[in-house]
Amino acid sequence: MSAALLRSLDGRPVIVHAMHSLAVGGLENGVVNLVNATGGAFRHVIVCMTGEGPMRERLRPGVDVLAIGKRPGHDLPAFVRLVRTLRRIRPAVVHSRNWAAFDAIPAARLARVPFVVHGEHGREVGDPHGRSRRRNRARRTLAPLVSRFVTVSDDLRGWLIEVVGIPAHKVMTIRNGVDLSRFGHLERHPARLRLGLPGDSVVIGTVGRLDPVKDQAALVRAFATVAASHPDALLVIAGDGPCRAALGRLVEELGIAPRVRLLGDRTDVPAVLAAMDVFVLPSIAEGISNTILEAMASGLPVVATRVGGSPELIEDGVSGTLVPAQDPAALASALGVYLDEPGMCAVHGKAARERAAARFGLDSMCGAYADLYRELLAGRAARSA
Repeated sequence: MSAALLRSLDGRPVIVHAMHSLAVGGLENGVVNLVNATGGAFRHVIVCMTGEGPMRERLRPGVDVLAIGKRPGHDLPAFVRLVRTLRRIRPAVVHSRNWAAFDAIPAARLARVPFVVHGEHGREVGDPHGRSRRRNRARRTLAPLVSRFVTVSDDLRGWLIEVVGIPAHKVMTIRNGVDLSRFGHLERHPARLRLGLPGDSVVIGTVGRLDPVKDQAALVRAFATVAASHPDALLVIAGDGPCRAALGRLVEELGIAPRVRLLGDRTDVPAVLAAMDVFVLPSIAEGISNTILEAMASGLPVVATRVGGSPELIEDGVSGTLVPAQDPAALASALGVYLDEPGMCAVHGKAARERAAARFGLDSMCGAYADLYRELLAGRAARSA
């Protein structure tokens, strides 16, 4: 650990971000964007509850990353290491995210951290609707230790207040933001050449971790339906995860392997999106999807399931289409409309880009988090004056 980590010599408050890891994902992408954009005002430290991950490579120089090495389930030695780590760092704020980093709340208070922020960014496939009695009891029990809860959607805010029972005055919403400078500026033809895709095909695609909660299997089944009547259509799936092998088998079983590309993890997401005509997110549950925002910023119409915060991003029938979750037939029908009416892709894609620029810019998100940290710190300064 660097000596600079122990004390903010330049006067910047130290913010610790506690999270599962720096694996490739929407939550991780949001944290990296926030840390990189606000490093001038705060000294950021990322504490990974398990191990690090490839997203570390995107962090600006000078951001310390520490791994606790927590094992699955209850791990008392890891909790003790976390408390000791926070005591050494002496942050002004600990900002934990999702259930995987929930131990950071009591650890921060044992380490006498002045302020604790807990973020809810989405749910896991094991509890897609947030109804686990054990977890919700823990959230209520530890709520007095949390200075502020932050959700990325109004849907999650309502759940924390109405289902979990967190006092409304403690809960605020800060939606994810997208870096508009990274998306929507690449030409389609070079992007397709880069991926080895024909220039004259209609490309349907998705980007995300191949996880049961993302339900890419529903997209594969829907594509098999539309592919039968649209011979120029291709499906592109970018991402990796536990469902990759099963998706590969499903593609083979449905006889559509020549028309499906499983790209694996990509570091060139802007180029992957530039190659698409329609973006799809078939999730069973969502917080606020970064990939939807990136697709919107890329000028793509979005077909997504009507879950979580997705309806807060997409104007149904204006910038995309919302369908029920776990309904491949409805998904196929929505895709068929875009395939049959190519002009609608351009109209909805333009509206999506304009909506992303107007309401979901990265500057807005980062400014809201910075204001929250400053508000907490100003309150402490006022009490000590």
